[in-house]
Amino acid sequence: MNVVSLLNALPGACAQGLIWGIMAIGVYITYKILDLADLTVDGTMCTGGAVCIMMMLSGHSAAVSLLCAFLAGMLAGLVTGILHTAMGIPAILSGILTQLSLYSINLRIMDSKANQAISVDKYPLIVSLRYIKNVAFFKNTIFVTAIFIVCIVVLLYWFFGTELGSAIRATGSNQNMSRAQGINTDMMKIIGLMISNGIVALASGLYAQYQGFADVNMGRGAIVIGLAAVIIGEVIFGKFAKNFALKLLSVAVGAILYYLVLQFVLWLGLNSNDLKLLSAIVVAVFLAVPHMKGKYFNGARKRGGKANA
Repeated sequence: MNVVSLLNALPGACAQGLIWGIMAIGVYITYKILDLADLTVDGTMCTGGAVCIMMMLSGHSAAVSLLCAFLAGMLAGLVTGILHTAMGIPAILSGILTQLSLYSINLRIMDSKANQAISVDKYPLIVSLRYIKNVAFFKNTIFVTAIFIVCIVVLLYWFFGTELGSAIRATGSNQNMSRAQGINTDMMKIIGLMISNGIVALASGLYAQYQGFADVNMGRGAIVIGLAAVIIGEVIFGKFAKNFALKLLSVAVGAILYYLVLQFVLWLGLNSNDLKLLSAIVVAVFLAVPHMKGKYFNGARKRGGKANA
């Protein structure tokens, strides 16, 4: 095993982790704040990239293309929100329906092609795999993506401190109490889903630029990676990240750790075809750790305390 090859791959793993960290922040909004299981992100993670790449190929700037990707993601979240609130379909099924429909829509966006590529030499990309090494620091993908994360965290920290943001958090915490306080919980869910999927689509646009193409299957399994980042960040940094902004940052760090672990396991010789299985195992383990700890270790400590008393 060549250690040098592992060290050379780490910057790329960090860059991917940061991009997926943005996506994980979007997942955090629905999973932790709204307390909804939203599977729309598997479709949105392609939609944002498809919109971004096609907009750039048609002559628009990278910034405008990313904005359009964000808006497309918000539109997908709006559809899921309407299916759930106005039509009474459970949230998880609403997300599945939107995700399935997005597959066909994404193909339409990409002119019925499963893959659309873009050249780093012809288009001024914001992030790229080629911008990992031997470029100015302000152009480095890791630095640029880190700035994106900081800006998103600051904006979300401000937004969820406003009256509207607090109403969304209250809705996720206790719907019945929120309704009693006069909050339109259905509207709060829709807004939360729109913000979440908008952020996911933004991450998708960056990821498409990073890898140089948009693919109709690029979002498959995205929810697993997002949940992995959320859970890893919560388990490892939960005791320290008490502030809302720190919780969001811990999610991004969780995504970086997730990709570093994947890179290390691949370096050890794991077949790349088994990555989805590994992702599922990682999520299952980190989801089980808090439960097992509370059920067995804390329980044993309490029993021991009673016995000693």
